[in-house]
Amino acid sequence: MKVIIDTNILISAILKGKIPRIIIQFLIDSDDYKWIVSTEILAEYKSVLSRPKFKLSQEIISQWCDVLDIVTNLIEFKLDVNFPRDQKDAKFLACALASKADFLITGDKDFEDIKVLGNTKIISVSQFKTLVIDHISN
Repeated sequence: MKVIIDTNILISAILKGKIPRIIIQFLIDSDDYKWIVSTEILAEYKSVLSRPKFKLSQEIISQWCDVLDIVTNLIEFKLDVNFPRDQKDAKFLACALASKADFLITGDKDFEDIKVLGNTKIISVSQFKTLVIDHISN
């Protein structure tokens, strides 16, 4: 299964833990689920981690950048998607379409009106935990 993680989920996992952290750890540990990224998404992850407002130490930023380089699966594609609600989020939709991802996990309200895009279900962390992680655990 292919999963795309919105940047807000990664940041929540790092800053708050809880369900976002459970999902990130699940993807890191799972052989059956692949964390898919594009060059643009990976660059955004790393850029956002470095924002002063999050007050992450350089050591934590470096550790997470290393984790991202190791555990994510980078795909290359040429596909532009128009997403009028927030064009900077179009990269997640393009990656979902290009990779035929099974899930896009996000907490972004801009995606509320889109539940499915091609093969991709757009869901929250709680929905993914219930649908996938809890189901596998039982």
